[in-house]
Amino acid sequence: MCLFGVMGLCAVGIGAGLLVGAVLPPAIFLGFGDLLPVPPRIGLYPGVLAQAAATGLLVALLFALAPVARAATIPGAALFRELVLPRGRAMGWRLGGAVVLIGAALVGLVLAGAPDRRFALGFCVAAAATLGLFALAGAGLVRLARHLPRPRAVWARLGVSALSAPANPTAVILVALGVGLSMLTTLAELRVNIGRELAEQVPASAPSLFFIDLQRPQVPAFDALLAATPGLSGVEQVPNMRARVVAINGVPVERVAASADSRWALDGDRGLTWSALPPPGTRIVAGTWWPADYDGPPQLSMDASIARGWGIGLGGVLRLNVGGRDVDLTVTSLRDVQWRSMGINFTLVASPGVLSSAPQSVLASVHADPATSAGLLRRVADALPNVTAIDITELLGALSALVGQVAGGLAGVASLALVSGALVMAGAVAATQKRRVAEAVVLKVLGATRGQIRAAWLVEFALLGLAAGLLAAVVGAGAGWAVTRLVLGADWQPAWGVGLATLLGSAATAVGLGLVGSAPALREKPARWLRIS
Repeated sequence: MCLFGVMGLCAVGIGAGLLVGAVLPPAIFLGFGDLLPVPPRIGLYPGVLAQAAATGLLVALLFALAPVARAATIPGAALFRELVLPRGRAMGWRLGGAVVLIGAALVGLVLAGAPDRRFALGFCVAAAATLGLFALAGAGLVRLARHLPRPRAVWARLGVSALSAPANPTAVILVALGVGLSMLTTLAELRVNIGRELAEQVPASAPSLFFIDLQRPQVPAFDALLAATPGLSGVEQVPNMRARVVAINGVPVERVAASADSRWALDGDRGLTWSALPPPGTRIVAGTWWPADYDGPPQLSMDASIARGWGIGLGGVLRLNVGGRDVDLTVTSLRDVQWRSMGINFTLVASPGVLSSAPQSVLASVHADPATSAGLLRRVADALPNVTAIDITELLGALSALVGQVAGGLAGVASLALVSGALVMAGAVAATQKRRVAEAVVLKVLGATRGQIRAAWLVEFALLGLAAGLLAAVVGAGAGWAVTRLVLGADWQPAWGVGLATLLGSAATAVGLGLVGSAPALREKPARWLRIS
């Protein structure tokens, strides 16, 4: 009966959430749709709403089943002692099995609606690990509080002792605050590191302008324009042709079992260049470059990561279709290509010789300040209208703005998790009102002032907030490092400001919610509870 009542209340909440979820996004799109990088498709999506409803019901059942089952096993007489001596009870195998099945169903539902199931599974594992970590941290904090040295001040001693009190929701509050803060901290770490990468590392080495579709006969006129423009540096020109991979080691490309992260390079045409000398900044990780005066069978230097994904190594043969003609090239070296430099990089670089006379254009890059770039763009457009210019500075600005918009949207979602955690904490504090009233009455009778009691509770909630913030900062930094280094392949540096803000924000949130929630207990008069009727 209790379970049906709880699930009924959850159903009402889920219904309200579905209504808001169906109405709010179209309203936001209508008002702010022009700020999005892609045009939104406004409509009602029943499948998404049904999945959200099912997820809500499973989550509610997952967290309600154990408390309801435990309540059913408590004898009536024990209810009078439950306030100060809560009875821990191990989860039985039936209840444990039911919780595992519900959790598996929830994960299956998430995977069924995810476009990338591998990523979704990783998210589910990370979420479960985070919840488990904070639950263990809550139990550890309770155990640690029992052995901490007690301060001499009475109010401080009471605050530290409250963390390990039998009915104190220390673990619940730590989980409620910590999970939402971890999500926000992770996003903040990613935003800071990606922003640093875009603002500092990439622009420092990236050319200002790229010019494509420059034809060979137009190169003298283009060089004259560059020579007449002062303030240019780092001018680079390389031959550029289009090629399509036909076969790898004799296996047609359609049958090649390429890795997921390298398959893109087999679809459609690829950029191809030839060079007698290694391009500037080249780092060869396997094999050797051909001699500068090489004039023999076609050889090829490949990006090492792409070669690994295609399953081709030194001595392998790559068949390319260049200008309608199939050419076999032997792989003689593998390079570590730093794509983040945004310089002229090619996955495939061929030796001079056969390909030198193939139809080709010229790709050029130029370093210049913004004012010089604008003038050069106008002159090239007037003199060579077929040449396409790409302003990297403008592109990086748009990319930075897009990253900021995406991070802002994700931060909004994470803020909902934090708000939910704050509500859970408020509920946990409210659930201990009777204990706090009894505690305040006893302390007042023994001579404690309101200020001392309030200070004791401030110490309690501040320690809880600091513990949640510290753990959230560590988890967020670890998750930010994993995504930045392992997924994005970028450099990572700890964002100390984010960690400090997490720590202080968590403490302030815990203290604010705790003192506001406990204020009614502090206003109770001892006479009302001690009066004998």
